[in-house]
Amino acid sequence: MRAALLLIPFLAGCATMTPPTAPPDAQVGIAFTRDGEISSFAEGLADPAAGRAVTPDDPVRIASISKLVVAIGVMKLVEAGAVDLDADVSVYLGWTPTNPAYPDHKVSLRHLLSHTSSVRDHDDQYAVPLGETVEAAMVARTSWDTSNPPGRRFHYSNMNFPIVAEIIEHMTSERFDIWMRREVLDPMKIDACFNWPTCSDAAVARAVVLRQDGKVVRDDLQGKRPDCPVFVRDGEACDLSRWKLGDNGSLFSPQGGLRISARGLARVGRLLLGGGTLDGVRILSPQSVDTLLTQVWRFDGRNGDTEDGFYCSYGLATRQIPTSGAGCADNPGTRGATFVGHAGDAYGVRSGLWIDRAAGHGIAYFVTGLPADPPRGRGTAFRAAEQDAFRRTLGLIRP
Repeated sequence: MRAALLLIPFLAGCATMTPPTAPPDAQVGIAFTRDGEISSFAEGLADPAAGRAVTPDDPVRIASISKLVVAIGVMKLVEAGAVDLDADVSVYLGWTPTNPAYPDHKVSLRHLLSHTSSVRDHDDQYAVPLGETVEAAMVARTSWDTSNPPGRRFHYSNMNFPIVAEIIEHMTSERFDIWMRREVLDPMKIDACFNWPTCSDAAVARAVVLRQDGKVVRDDLQGKRPDCPVFVRDGEACDLSRWKLGDNGSLFSPQGGLRISARGLARVGRLLLGGGTLDGVRILSPQSVDTLLTQVWRFDGRNGDTEDGFYCSYGLATRQIPTSGAGCADNPGTRGATFVGHAGDAYGVRSGLWIDRAAGHGIAYFVTGLPADPPRGRGTAFRAAEQDAFRRTLGLIRP
């Protein structure tokens, strides 16, 4: 959830004031069209301890924009006839995700990708340890919205995407991160990976270290891959030979664990602007891109949880901004244009990938080193740091 801005007392009997916020560690932005980059900036440090300056080619844990890239993989399977967006996903999983209050309502890929599945996050249960299963995690009643069946209401939930990743494993007979690298990232010529195992040595050496409230929280790699790239219980061995096909789609963090540079992110945006073509190579059909970017849900005042107006329109792992209407505050500064894409927020990172299809351009950016609850921006549910990054990167196109 996006928490409200905290105010703390200055002195007894005096007005409250906002605590000072330290500057971010790094800020990177790239503006682009379908044909290439327009301009970019990179400021600050990728590794504050080592004093290494950040560049547009440094991979960062991009957070929830990972979901959009996973959805591109799903659309490749749709085009191949391997999956149907509206079929009951139990035919792909071998088990049946079931809302206990609505046992006769099926869950589809369209529901999962659009966060209308009635799946809910509970105590970070979407991080399923090695050796355990997503199926077991979904047995808990708290993993479901028991007030609404699948398809009725929007609620942003990370747990949707371990289920999606598990479907990918079942339908490809391959580990999620390996298949995504070969079939999605490599065709776009992007040196990126989920949880580090499939990134190049060069990308590992350029990893952006993530800090929150001044403390390192992720990816202090010091030039080498992590000893354990997946989540294990304390005291248990990190032995990937324990991995079983289709048992645990959460292991490589499909909901947020993509490590990708701003330049790589811009290539994803260029693919979408190109209607599925990137640098003359067809990767997705125009119809698949349209399906990804078309609204599935729009807030009508009561049909979803907006997180203080941040979510008001959603497609298949994509959002459209801004949204007019009461209760919506999802405009970071679009200057009257409509953008579609996704934002990210985790471990001190705020990130965004947004395209303006009508104008034929887009922006990709990230900011690191932010506190857990940074100040809000002006007139928006976006935080000030991401609002600034959005506006600054957009200014590379339209000063």
